[in-house]
Amino acid sequence: MNAQPQDFEGKVVVVTGAAGALGRAVVEAFTARGALCAGLDIVESANIVPCDLFDADNCKAAIARVLKDQGRIDVLANVAGGFAMGDQVHTTPAATWELMHKLNTGSVVNMAQAVVPQMLQQGGGKIVNVAARAGLKGAAAMGAYVASKSAVIRLTETMAEELKEHSINVNAVLPSLIDTPTNRDAMPDEDFSRWVSPTSIASVMTFLASVAADDIHGAAIPIDGLS
Repeated sequence: MNAQPQDFEGKVVVVTGAAGALGRAVVEAFTARGALCAGLDIVESANIVPCDLFDADNCKAAIARVLKDQGRIDVLANVAGGFAMGDQVHTTPAATWELMHKLNTGSVVNMAQAVVPQMLQQGGGKIVNVAARAGLKGAAAMGAYVASKSAVIRLTETMAEELKEHSINVNAVLPSLIDTPTNRDAMPDEDFSRWVSPTSIASVMTFLASVAADDIHGAAIPIDGLS
């Protein structure tokens, strides 16, 4: 069965990091295909469910609020994350290791603990994690980030093995440099046309969450653009 333009009609999609550039693009992509989106973020704004992804109990409370309003969760898109570099492993402050772990790995674990029990109860679901191409191999002065994103890939594979017999698909996307205002400000001399657009990443994520990807488990799909 091929995915159709409105193939998420009536489906409930939770998107973490929904206030960020990529999170907004993911919400827009699912909404355009008929989904009911619940955006989670620490930033409080309209149409955002406040959620501290560092806090497991807070994540469970946010998901309980979504379930109270919508009754079910069909897709979890773990978009929230962060980036830090500049230090070698032996000089990286403990605070940086902790922050990268909490942002990129801990947030995925906390949301899994909040959402997966509901997906098991309802008989299925889709989880799409945002890892990074950088998680595939080491890179100088990026140890904390690389390690945390590599962990997301391994968590994706592990969850896929644990949950595939329960009709829950778990997959990941691995973007390279994303064309966001923050990255443009940080690297103003780069050729932005070679970077990956949030819209492109969102398109792959909606595919992985669609019926067209029912037979895909534990994939980690690079999205490189020209970078």
